[in-house]
Amino acid sequence: MPTTIELPVTGMTCAACSARVQRALEQAPGVAAANVNLMTNAATVTFDPATTTPGTLVETVRATGYGAQLPDPDAGALDQVTLQDEANRAERRELRHKLAVSLVAAVLTMLLSMPLARLEMTNGPVDPLMRWMMPLGDWLLRVTPGLALLSAGALRLVLLLLTLPVVFWAGRHFYIRAWAAFRYHGADMNTLIAVGTGAAFLWSLAATMGAGWLRSHGLAPDVYYEAVVWIIALILLGNLLDARARGRTADAIRALVKLRPQTAHRITDGVEEDVPLERIIVGETLRVRPGEHIPTDGVVLDGRSDVDESMLTGEPMPVAKSTGHEVTGGTVNGAGAFRMRATKVGRDTVLAHIVRLVREAQGQKAPIQQLADHISAIFVPIVLGIAIVTFAVWYTIGPEPRSLQALVSAVTVLIIACPCAMGLAVPTAVMVSTGRGAQRGVLVKGGEALQRASAIEIVLVDKTGTVTEGHPAVTEIHATVGSEAELLQFAAAVERSSEHPLARAIVRAAESRGLTFADAADFKVVPGQGASGAVGGRSVAVGNAEWMRTSHVELGITDGTAEQVAGAGATPVYVAADGKVLGVIGISDPIRSTSAPAVAALRRGGADVVLLTGDHPKAAARVAAAVGIGRVVAGVSPAGKRAEIERLQRQGKVVAMVGDGLNDAPALAQADVGIAMGTGTDVAMATADITLMRGDLAGVAQAIALSRATLRVIRQNLFWAFAYNVVCIPVAAGALFPVFGFRLSPAIAAAAMAVSSITVVTNSLRLRSV
Repeated sequence: MPTTIELPVTGMTCAACSARVQRALEQAPGVAAANVNLMTNAATVTFDPATTTPGTLVETVRATGYGAQLPDPDAGALDQVTLQDEANRAERRELRHKLAVSLVAAVLTMLLSMPLARLEMTNGPVDPLMRWMMPLGDWLLRVTPGLALLSAGALRLVLLLLTLPVVFWAGRHFYIRAWAAFRYHGADMNTLIAVGTGAAFLWSLAATMGAGWLRSHGLAPDVYYEAVVWIIALILLGNLLDARARGRTADAIRALVKLRPQTAHRITDGVEEDVPLERIIVGETLRVRPGEHIPTDGVVLDGRSDVDESMLTGEPMPVAKSTGHEVTGGTVNGAGAFRMRATKVGRDTVLAHIVRLVREAQGQKAPIQQLADHISAIFVPIVLGIAIVTFAVWYTIGPEPRSLQALVSAVTVLIIACPCAMGLAVPTAVMVSTGRGAQRGVLVKGGEALQRASAIEIVLVDKTGTVTEGHPAVTEIHATVGSEAELLQFAAAVERSSEHPLARAIVRAAESRGLTFADAADFKVVPGQGASGAVGGRSVAVGNAEWMRTSHVELGITDGTAEQVAGAGATPVYVAADGKVLGVIGISDPIRSTSAPAVAALRRGGADVVLLTGDHPKAAARVAAAVGIGRVVAGVSPAGKRAEIERLQRQGKVVAMVGDGLNDAPALAQADVGIAMGTGTDVAMATADITLMRGDLAGVAQAIALSRATLRVIRQNLFWAFAYNVVCIPVAAGALFPVFGFRLSPAIAAAAMAVSSITVVTNSLRLRSV
């Protein structure tokens, strides 16, 4: 049976890097699918454990020139975030050390290149940056006259010694990864850097060791050590700034992880002690003091307080909690204190589930990413071709020294065209967006769902638990055979095993009246219709009119009673025993105060809203009218809901389904975008593309607004990434030189490349304020 594993990957800096790792994994024996995400620095691999092992997959990644390691099998989602943060910090620390050495070497090579330029570059420095810095060089010669005594050969040797640690230590990984890419018949950002700086370094080395030979052949022995060192230093600076900026895109997850306290107040045999959170097990009693974060999921045993659950729902208003109420780990206790029993710990808590969902979402690619991936795959070979053409043109028709002019132009093209910005354009926006959604209680499963949500045209909403509160109560009981108590007992015995909100309302009503009832035997449920079971030797059916007909029950005069119940705004539920109707129970569910404004917001956003429910048409029409929904499809089964969605999709509509119950699962799966209420069933949330933790229809409008803002930012990122290369590559190739005498230097090209990447990441970070 296929197994899925997530491998941490280090060292990736562009889309071509992640594409090469993914291609190597896909080609590995036993791998069914692989997805490598640049932003999360992780590879999600589905493989056959009978053919390959996780250790082999790690070695496959390492063979491409990047780092990889096996994940900790005992680490949950929260621990994985902490481990990833530690890895990112280590990577940034290494980049800082390499950058510091490179910058010192860059400054020294620049200063020492100035007197060398005065001695050797009779035609003037090719590099405009050097030309601008020449006054500083004149000043340096005045204050350090000893430099003027050094020969050109001695200066070249000193420059070589300063460059060697930068090339063979600080920038070593560029060349290693470029060689690994070549072995896999690929090319990426490292290829461009390695070829560009390598060509400049080898030319300079030749000029240092064979200056006389070059002169004898009419070539000036000019060196470009300062350009090589500055290019590597500036690219390292860009990588460091990228790493820092990308780290900020995970701020939302990091903030969620920080909500988990380190210790809990455990009570054992009346004795209270503070213990690490990892030692808490299910069933233990904990004390929560005023102002503390609740340590884990549980149930209040005694006490009373108000709890801030905004980290779950985005809703700032605290929620009152008392005996019997559920509380969630990571939420913040108010002024009260209470004791609680732990019901979920570690990776099973709601907080861990949210973090896991967000991490999985950030690891999935949006369809628009395919455009960037496709361009990146062919971009580097094209750039290499442009660099070769640039060298040939300037070597043929360029001004003297032509060989140097051609080399500098080709190197500049290679450096400025690194596809970093293109690779970051989509994943940075998806990562920030899904994190922001989690902060607002909107959990999006991935980039694909996020992109589809931006195109939603019709929103189909279930009634119970979606438009209404989802906490219905029995308001009417009409018994046609026997007493009301007997009717309620029969119904509660069957519905006790059901998870439907209407079923729970019946059970609560029976319990509040002090009625006793046993669980029904041979329990059977048909989502969207009703349930049945054996109670006291009698066959009892509870549900809607369609369920009664399926159960071969004649409705008789109760049909009119049901019409009256529905006309009053309640949902009629039939109860039958041994094929005969016992009566009708009326259940009302208050409409959420936010439903009407949410419907209005959806309509303003251009989406049509339809009420799609299995409830009685009259009850559905009353609710729809109250919230401003113009079209109602009522009395439909789960299959009918799915059929309605299919009908709209055949018309070319992009359809979203919003629901919370088991009976909504088929429709949620069929819809282009399935949206589940976080207050609903686990099945609904597992099927949906988006989960609203607040259980509020207003979250649908927020999800659509977030997706549209994300797509807008992604398009901006791609535009600027493409525009940058379209404009900068011709300038780097020397297109402006014949008219304006202007030519970019390789060092300036490296700085421009770094700025383009940082611009894309910074633009994506604007989504944090949506």
